[in-house]
Amino acid sequence: MQDMKSPARQTVLVCDSKSKKSCLYGIFPAALLICIAVYLTSSVYSQSYKEKLSSFKLDVDRNVEVETTDICKKQCRPSGSEALPAGIVSSTSSLEMRALWDPQTPKKRHQEGYINANASTNLFAMAVGIKQKDLVDKMVKKFLASNFTVMLFHYDGIVDRWKKFEWSDRIIHISVADQSKWWFAKRFLHPDIVAEYDYIFLWDEDLGVEHFHPDKYVSIVKSEGLEISQPALDPKKSEVHHQITARGRRSNVHRRTFKAGNDGKGCDESSTSPPCTGWIEMMAPVFSKAAWRCVWHMIQNDLIHAWGLDMQLGYCSLGDRTKNVGVVDAEYIVHYNRPTLGGIDETGVSVASPEKDHRVDVRRLSYRELDIFRKRWEKAVEEDKCWVDPFQ
Repeated sequence: MQDMKSPARQTVLVCDSKSKKSCLYGIFPAALLICIAVYLTSSVYSQSYKEKLSSFKLDVDRNVEVETTDICKKQCRPSGSEALPAGIVSSTSSLEMRALWDPQTPKKRHQEGYINANASTNLFAMAVGIKQKDLVDKMVKKFLASNFTVMLFHYDGIVDRWKKFEWSDRIIHISVADQSKWWFAKRFLHPDIVAEYDYIFLWDEDLGVEHFHPDKYVSIVKSEGLEISQPALDPKKSEVHHQITARGRRSNVHRRTFKAGNDGKGCDESSTSPPCTGWIEMMAPVFSKAAWRCVWHMIQNDLIHAWGLDMQLGYCSLGDRTKNVGVVDAEYIVHYNRPTLGGIDETGVSVASPEKDHRVDVRRLSYRELDIFRKRWEKAVEEDKCWVDPFQ
């Protein structure tokens, strides 16, 4: 039987074929639009993502930059060193003498540099005149034997005549005529210069040290926690101006004196202020380096005798002045009370001529400076609204 397609069947087939083509033609533009839409959407999203990522990175960089800036701002840089990298800044010094040749011979290797194995850790400084050379010689020998750095301030301008002493080239000489030890100290013992020394001894020249041993003294003040101190005076051989400085035989250290007084000016266990306690005399003071940093700032540039300073030293004692200021009895000295800065000739005889003896003028100026210092202190206390007196 012959397989013949009916006209109807043929029509259906034609329609189906046309329908498929039509569907394909309809789907293609839609798919193209979808692809374009997806592409555009992904492009926009990608761009947005990149912008967000870029913004995030920028924010992170800014935060790091701000954090670094804050850290840098918080750095405590010495004034004047801001233009230098921190590692190169050398903000302190010392008085140790350095050889001009072969510096490695007496030194040992330590980290990045060389340090002296026997470097001094304490400083002895004194204003001297050639007339007191006998006492000065004994003191210098004592302190050099205890490995101190020694510094002499020559108020009479004479230096060459000290060269006959074997120790002359081993110490530091500074010469300016007619100046007191406080004038020298303010200008040549800046805290940053003496920062490497644990204790600074700033003494007068008319002292006897037969019974004094510097290394033992340092050991005592360390164990007792004394920030400001002085050796006691031998009461039998010394001219004692203040009772608190006289040696007590029953103790290593004393921090107060006892004196009867019906006028309210006596000293007893309840006394909390100088000169009953928290006080030393200015002839042979010894300062820890922390206390000296405070005291140096209190020394006035123009008041050369420093009278009145002793009554305020307790403010630099780093705490309770009744505990941190004291007189050492175990290591004592003699105060000969020789009139220096004029008034004695080469033979040790007092000079009567008013043209040569300036002691009266020195004393008069000392009292005047005492009054000036007191007024300055009172004015400073009144004007500084942020300062609180720890002893009131």
